[in-house]
Amino acid sequence: MFKKVILSTTFALMLAACGQDGGSASAQNQASQPTSTPTETVKLIDKINNKQTLLVGTMGTYAPFTYHETDGKLTGYDVEVTRAVAEKLGVQVEFKETPWDAMMAGLKGGRFDIVANQVALTSPERQAMFDKAEPYSWSGKMIVARADHAPIAKIEDIKGVKTAVMLASNYDEVAKQMGADLVHTDTMAQGLLLVQQKRADITLNDELSLLDYLKKNPDSGLKEVWRTPSAEKLGAGLVINKNEPEALAKINEAMAELKADGTLKKLGEQFFGEDVSLH
Repeated sequence: MFKKVILSTTFALMLAACGQDGGSASAQNQASQPTSTPTETVKLIDKINNKQTLLVGTMGTYAPFTYHETDGKLTGYDVEVTRAVAEKLGVQVEFKETPWDAMMAGLKGGRFDIVANQVALTSPERQAMFDKAEPYSWSGKMIVARADHAPIAKIEDIKGVKTAVMLASNYDEVAKQMGADLVHTDTMAQGLLLVQQKRADITLNDELSLLDYLKKNPDSGLKEVWRTPSAEKLGAGLVINKNEPEALAKINEAMAELKADGTLKKLGEQFFGEDVSLH
């Protein structure tokens, strides 16, 4: 009788353990089986050819590239470019909003077919795992100053100039290397305000983000005085998993058509006031 009680208790504990999320070794092993990975069962080119809905990873919180309007509709430059590409391909897209730090892992794991979130794909590690389609935007650094400020010929000219930059950002590092008189901020908006208040002479930040600000605030009293030369800009494109050459070719063809028919120009002017697809 005592043995039966022990066996019954042990069996009950085993059942309880298997019922917990991720609590059993067998559940973890099943989750790691290669046959459960969506990218191995359905290739992107097959989804395109069969006119299936493509799943697109994006943040939804990164204006003006991917964000929600006041009525809740998801929009933004990257979002609308993706919709235009889908129309050229003859497919529908469903956006899956996700934090940036989980986005590329989601693409690799098959949660998304495509990522549309201003990805330049510059690191060798990511280039080994993913492919980037032809860029739909090009960006670099930009310097904004008050309207009466003289143009700046080259980035080195900010040496000794009181420059507002976000603390610990890439722009902070660049300004430091150039010998600027640093005024640190937490956000881009704070840097622009400091320039308006004459507590800094210039601010250095992302070109597309600053173009968006200047377009939305034509009476800000600020203007562009310098931006990265074209040859040094980085291009952002739609990103897919590696080893999908046919799908990549179809996306590139669609992007070329959007550039040729003026769609990219129109969208660039809508969100930034200029065509940002030009290199």
